[in-house]
Amino acid sequence: MPGLVNLPPFPENVTTHPLLVIDYELLKARDSNEIATLWKAGTELGFWYLKNHGVDEEVSKMFDTGAETMALPFEEKMNFEQGDEGFSFGYKARGATVIDESGAPDTVEFVNIAKDDALAWPEIARRTYPTTINARMDDAVVPFIRKSVEVNATLLEIFNELLCLPEGTLAEKHRLQEWSGSEARVIKNPPRPEGFDEAQAALAAHTDFGSLSFLHNRLGGLQVMVPGTEQWQYVKPIPGHAICNLGDAMTVFSGGLLKSNLHRVVPAPGEQGLFTRWSLVFFTRPGNSVILRALADESARVAEAVQAAPEHLRQIFESGQTSFEWFTRRVKNMRTNNQKGVDVWRAGRGTEHRPQAA
Repeated sequence: MPGLVNLPPFPENVTTHPLLVIDYELLKARDSNEIATLWKAGTELGFWYLKNHGVDEEVSKMFDTGAETMALPFEEKMNFEQGDEGFSFGYKARGATVIDESGAPDTVEFVNIAKDDALAWPEIARRTYPTTINARMDDAVVPFIRKSVEVNATLLEIFNELLCLPEGTLAEKHRLQEWSGSEARVIKNPPRPEGFDEAQAALAAHTDFGSLSFLHNRLGGLQVMVPGTEQWQYVKPIPGHAICNLGDAMTVFSGGLLKSNLHRVVPAPGEQGLFTRWSLVFFTRPGNSVILRALADESARVAEAVQAAPEHLRQIFESGQTSFEWFTRRVKNMRTNNQKGVDVWRAGRGTEHRPQAA
């Protein structure tokens, strides 16, 4: 299985940022201390470890599915390429997106599988996929997406309570029956045996486009920039622990209370950089028709937060963009073929506290 063959340990001589560890089983039991820890994580950094999530078997099968897909001939994978119009589902080749306003290309390839296609299988909802994915829909893709949807729905339900929103408010904005940008992604980042410059990102510094991300990896490389600092810090992968983070939509819905934090992917540190880095993530995003706005009229807690939010966030709260428009704009303006100067790159930014950071 990718990422599990004689991997060296994460080095101890690099700067890491400790994340809070949250037990999913305790969250489901509505343990008050665990819920308080989730609120602390969500309102301070927007990242946390999640243990006892029960998805490890499905994760392993998805890594296998990704490896089988990336091993296909390049020409075959390109038959399923995303294109340059902001459509995310399908294959993305190395260099198809840029990592900063200079136009420097990314170094990863990945494939995205729509939640809508997984739930509609064997019918086609959004697009077709390589044969390697179709062959693993029943035993790998659909089970992983269904379990990931369940985990993130539980988190959304708890955040709904913590934000003092009417029951079901966030669930209504993430209805399974509505098309959305929700997707599973398997990412392959090549090894760097010749060495590397850690200032050169593999994936651009960004905030996530949607609501919640449910990430699984075996090697380091993920970095966060803590708000108020100028320093990138690694997030150490821990076996059996997913890494969860909030996206732009939750920052907007909460009036800025919940943090969608700036992060990026660089080559794995130390000897880990000699190995291919595999990652798997499920992104939960609002339904395409959902307006991204602060829910101040539905929660006094959110209304109070809006008043204290920085100006760049208040402008986003009032932009009137739908989830589809927000998502499509961000994807489209990162594509290499669409770069016509720094304005395109900057137009693809989200809720970053440092919009120009790379």
